[in-house]
Amino acid sequence: MKDLVLIVPEKPSSLLEKMIDKVIGSREYYLVKDVDNLKDLRNKKILFAVELNEIGVSNTMNDIFENLYDRGDKSLLNSEGALLVKSKGNLFSKTFSQSLVFLANNLGCSFVGRPLVEVTKDLDNLLAMKNIYKLPLEDISMLQCENLRDRFFKEKDREKRDPKKLLVLHSSKKDISNTLTLWHMVKNHLKEIEIEEINLGDGDIEDCKGCTYKTCKHFGSQGKCFYGGLVVSQVYPAILNCDSLMLISPNYNDMVTANLVASINRLTALFRKTKFYDKQLFSIIVSGYSGSDGIAKQLISSLNMNKTFGLPPYFALMETANDRDAILDVKNIENKAKAFAENIMHGLY
Repeated sequence: MKDLVLIVPEKPSSLLEKMIDKVIGSREYYLVKDVDNLKDLRNKKILFAVELNEIGVSNTMNDIFENLYDRGDKSLLNSEGALLVKSKGNLFSKTFSQSLVFLANNLGCSFVGRPLVEVTKDLDNLLAMKNIYKLPLEDISMLQCENLRDRFFKEKDREKRDPKKLLVLHSSKKDISNTLTLWHMVKNHLKEIEIEEINLGDGDIEDCKGCTYKTCKHFGSQGKCFYGGLVVSQVYPAILNCDSLMLISPNYNDMVTANLVASINRLTALFRKTKFYDKQLFSIIVSGYSGSDGIAKQLISSLNMNKTFGLPPYFALMETANDRDAILDVKNIENKAKAFAENIMHGLY
């Protein structure tokens, strides 16, 4: 078992202390409060517990990550993370968490599916769950911490299947897409992996219309969604059959492409019956100007924090290329594509 490190950069409230105790229990841990006692954090279990201020910032946590980045992009290599976040308002808990996971992942830290337990002011973010659990809001937060504890400390037991299966979703055309061109450069280096590609641009993808919980659960129990189409006929079976999901997403107006967003939203029906903790998430993102990190954070939030896909180290390959085929002129792009392919194979096997 890896050594446990607890990072608590600000004085925790009584509720955050209870959350920490619920996750850690009687386990021994090394406490990090600031950069002065920041030791080697490679090959560790790391629980981040953060009390956000009124503007959603933890200045000490910023200092910690600045120090980690100074150590190089392997300063969290082979570590596994989870996080608890308490916000003083009704905002910032999720966006702060997205950024923290993104920063840590780029240093080599993986995250279990649904690695976050968040609580906002008056625990309003848990109100929707009250009708499901029939418990007081604080008790629901404790239950979520227990569930996180069980996932976080569980030894990995992946299905022993050979070859591993990678599902690739995109809605691009190779002759004009830098993102898809980069994927094919990566694909050339993948070995002993069964790859299925689905072009979402080949179908009319209806977005989620927000069916009632009862309706969504009814169709989800049958592996279906009320709106049917390509998502149900092809994406659902492929998701169930894969070990890892790769999203090929160019940056359109600092948003994930529309068909990908619709497909992610539509996973909710399938998710009612089947959780995705045993599957991993990868992505290739190309921006014409800037903002690839924003796309990566959207995917972290929607698929890792929400839909429970595990997040392997260095989950996203992000580059900048605007004009057609400009990706081919990016410095060291072949080496980057090869390294990302090796990262995928390492994550799968």
